[in-house]
Amino acid sequence: MMMTTATIAVFGQTFQGKIIYKNTYESKIPNLTNEQLTTMMGATQEYLIKNGDYKSTTNGTMVQWQLYVQKDNKLYSKMADSDTLLYNEGGTNPDEVLNVEVKKGTEKVLGLPCDELILTCKSGIQKYYYNSRLNVDASLFAGHLFGNWYDYLKVSKALPLKTVVENPQFTFTSTATEIKDMKLDDKEFHLPENAKTAKSPY
Repeated sequence: MMMTTATIAVFGQTFQGKIIYKNTYESKIPNLTNEQLTTMMGATQEYLIKNGDYKSTTNGTMVQWQLYVQKDNKLYSKMADSDTLLYNEGGTNPDEVLNVEVKKGTEKVLGLPCDELILTCKSGIQKYYYNSRLNVDASLFAGHLFGNWYDYLKVSKALPLKTVVENPQFTFTSTATEIKDMKLDDKEFHLPENAKTAKSPY
């Protein structure tokens, strides 16, 4: 297939659309099986992104969805057992990145060659596999320190196609199974009307 200049232009733009991920968890917690942990956290994840806002919805029994609102620089979490949305300030980060390493062309996900970014953190090891197909303007997330997100994006400038997080509680693997470029309505990234919010204790 001949690639037109229009197609090239689209690939150069910031990604807007939906990514579906398959998630698995390997538990390191006594009396909590891999299956129980995956059921709690969710085996599938739908990720929507537009400009500096994103929303992540899972089929887990504990956390239902998370919404990052750039203008507030807050990450809101909807827990299954509460109507109150818990938020974390984007500018805070209890974790710390100790070392950053990039390895070129280590893996393919959905047929796309990926570079690997390894963050060695106080909390454990985070590995991200990315391709410029999912290009992101990292400056939109310069205030999003929570979860080491800006530490990742300022190097990769792309959303991950695969993520592996290892910490004392579990090993988490998230792999993209579908990518869909699409125009999203701003309403996707609005808090529910009359939503009650409270600062997360975590």
